[in-house]
Amino acid sequence: MNMEAAELANEYFTVTRHGDVAMIVPSPEVEQLPENLISPAAAMVLAPLKIDPPMHLIVDLTSVRYFGSAFITFLLRCHLLIKGRGSELVLAGVNDEIRELLNTTALDTLWALYDTRQEALDALSGSD
Repeated sequence: MNMEAAELANEYFTVTRHGDVAMIVPSPEVEQLPENLISPAAAMVLAPLKIDPPMHLIVDLTSVRYFGSAFITFLLRCHLLIKGRGSELVLAGVNDEIRELLNTTALDTLWALYDTRQEALDALSGSD
């Protein structure tokens, strides 16, 4: 399953580092990722972040129109990983539909929401 999970992680998620900030960019296909595969894919995405934890984590949702409970679980895993270090997870590229879902689930109180990746980077680096 490890190889399959690694391929899934690469196909559905891109992880980049910007200094102390890590950015996870889910592809639009994450909407079709079967629930039973989100967990192993998430484990692969988060593995390098556990080894070299970033100060902050941005999940850029620009390419994602909508997601369900499995992806919310993924976001919560990311949140717990980063919060344990006293760091912050924020969401960027949040469209109205996702914003409404996060509002309904009260998760918008857990994470800061930014319209663009650059706004999130600027906010986390302390510049305006």
